[in-house]
Amino acid sequence: MLDSLITSQTRIRLLLRFFLNPESTSYLRELAEEFGESTNAIRVELNRLEKAGLLESFENGRVKLYRANRKHPLFPEIQSMVRKFTGIDKLVGEVLQKLGHIQAAYIVGDYARGKDSGIIDLVLLGEVDEEYLHKLLRKAESLIHRRIRYLVLEREELERLQDVLKLDGALPLWKEG
Repeated sequence: MLDSLITSQTRIRLLLRFFLNPESTSYLRELAEEFGESTNAIRVELNRLEKAGLLESFENGRVKLYRANRKHPLFPEIQSMVRKFTGIDKLVGEVLQKLGHIQAAYIVGDYARGKDSGIIDLVLLGEVDEEYLHKLLRKAESLIHRRIRYLVLEREELERLQDVLKLDGALPLWKEG
């Protein structure tokens, strides 16, 4: 869907990088290395996205950092499109509706940092039917064409493993009211 609307693969990768996790920041050389592209190709797209107001930049020492502009009027729509493109919306809808008592769900790892590595790491807090979860995840994987790894934890385990899982950079999917 997104790739038929936007022909620049570099621009798509930048939108994924910044709109999957809008808290993340990156600089030009880091993005060029991550994408395996020239700094010039990345710079052109960063400038276009910044000029359109979709990205904002700021200086940190001698480095210019970029991040998603959360104040842009199209921010929610673009973030929704990016999530649909990666299949996160289908994953959440499929898995969380029928699983049992889930207190919270997070995406951690590459996707939480805005990198489309082809693997989605999911952390669920609560009690779930793991056999049913496994079936749902296999279905979701075939829909979104990405591998899903999961970890089900109880609150005490989550608190113990919080530093290892790096939940401060996690993408919250759902939290019990």
